[in-house]
Amino acid sequence: LRVQNTKLYLAAFAALLGPLSFGFVLGYSSPVIPELRKISDPELRLDSNQASWFGSVVTLGAAAGGLLGGYLVDKVGRKLSLMLCSIPYVFGYVVIISAQNIWMLYFGRVLTGLASGITSLVVPVYISEVSHPKVRGMLGSCVQLMVVTGILGAYVAGITLKWRWLAVLSSFPPCIMLLFMSFMPETPRFLLHQNKRSEAIAALSFLRGPHADHAWECRQTEASVQEEGLNLSEFKNPSIYRPLVTGVALMFFQQVTGINAVMFYAETIFEDASFKDSRMASVVVGFIQVCFTAVAALIIDKTGRKVLLYISGIIMTLSTALFGLYFKIVLPDQNNSSNTHVWFTLNSASPGTESTISWLAVVSLGLFVAGFALGWGPVPWLVISEIFPLKAKGISSGACVLTNWVMAFLITKDFNDFIGFLTAYGTFWLFSAFCCLSVIFTALYVPETKGQTLEQIEAYFRGP
Repeated sequence: LRVQNTKLYLAAFAALLGPLSFGFVLGYSSPVIPELRKISDPELRLDSNQASWFGSVVTLGAAAGGLLGGYLVDKVGRKLSLMLCSIPYVFGYVVIISAQNIWMLYFGRVLTGLASGITSLVVPVYISEVSHPKVRGMLGSCVQLMVVTGILGAYVAGITLKWRWLAVLSSFPPCIMLLFMSFMPETPRFLLHQNKRSEAIAALSFLRGPHADHAWECRQTEASVQEEGLNLSEFKNPSIYRPLVTGVALMFFQQVTGINAVMFYAETIFEDASFKDSRMASVVVGFIQVCFTAVAALIIDKTGRKVLLYISGIIMTLSTALFGLYFKIVLPDQNNSSNTHVWFTLNSASPGTESTISWLAVVSLGLFVAGFALGWGPVPWLVISEIFPLKAKGISSGACVLTNWVMAFLITKDFNDFIGFLTAYGTFWLFSAFCCLSVIFTALYVPETKGQTLEQIEAYFRGP
C-alpha cells in the first residue's frame, strides 16, 4: 500500500486553511484590545469589562459553532461543512470592518467565533478520515500548528496594521480555503456511509495515488460503517460512551490549564511585567508556540500521543507554579482586595520589584507556552478526531467542541474575577493543580492511538 501521495498533502493543506483562519480570530484580540481601549471614538472605545467581552465573546460563538458543526458534518459531509463555514468568517470580518459601535464589534466577533467552532470540529475529522495511519498523527497535529501560525500572524500584522486593516487581512485565509476545498474530495468514510462506493474509490484514488489497493481499503472501512443511525439508548454502549467521556475530559483539561487566559491577555501580561514593547513580547510568545507545535507534529507518530501529553503536563505544572511564585513575590498581599481587576493594576507592586525578577515571568510564560504547544495543544484535537465511531462522530465531536469553548469562555471572561477572588498567584497555582491532574488522567484513561487504523481504535473501545 502506497502511504504517501502529494495529493493527500494538498487536501490536508486546503482543510488546514480553516485552522489558520481560526488562529487569526483568536490572535486578533491581543493587538486590537490595547488599541480599542485608547481609541478617540467613544462609540468604539472599550473599558476593562468591554475588553474582556471582546476577547471572550468569540468563544460563545465557537461553542454554538461546535453544535452546528456536529450537525453539519453528518448531514452535508466534511467537505461542504468546511466550505460553508467560510461564509460567517468573511461576513463577521465585514461587520467588524464597518463597525460604528461596540455592539457591531461584538456581533462580528460572535460570527467569526461561530465559524471557528465549526472549523475546530470539522477539520480534525476531515484530516483523520483522509489520512493513512502512518501520517495521520503528523497531519492531525498540523491543525494546532496552523492555529498558532494564525495567532502569530495576527500578532505580527497587528504591530503595523490598524484594527480595521487587520480584519481585512484576516478575511483572506477563509476565502482561499473556500477556493481550494472546492477542488478537494469528500472523505472516503463519509462517502461509504452514504453508500457512494464508486465516489469513495475515486476519492481514494486521488488521496492514495492510482497504484494503491483502493478496493482493499474500501472493504476495511465498509466493515465499520455499515451500522445506520444512532439512538440515545446506544450511549450505554462502551464503544460510544467511553470515547465520549475521554474526549470531553481532554477538552476540559485543555482549557483549565489556563492557556486561553494567558493568550488573550498576552500583551497585558507583558505590560504589567514592565516590558516596554509588549507587542514584540507577544510575537515572541507566538513564535515559541509555532516552533514547539511544529516539533510535536514531526515527532508525534514516533513518540505516540501519551508521551507528549505526559511531558506537556509536567512542564505546564512547573511553569504555572513558577508564575504563581512570581506574582506572590511581586504583588502585596491582596487577599482582601475589593479590586477585581488586580491583573491590570500591578503597578501597586513594590517599586523596582518587577524589573529585578521580570525574567521569572518571561521564563514561566515561555515554558508554559512551549509545554502546551508540545502536547496539550495539538494532541486532544487529534485524539478526538480518532476515537469516535462513525455513527457517533458528529454528536460526540460536537459535545467535545462545546465543552472546549464553554470552558474557554469561562476561563477568559472570569479571569479577572478569579484573580480578584484567589489573587494572581492563587489563580496560577490553581492552573498548576489542574495541569497535574491532567497528567494523572492521561495515565489512567487516554488510549495510545499511534499507528492504529480508525477501525482498530473503534475495536479497542468496544472491548473484548
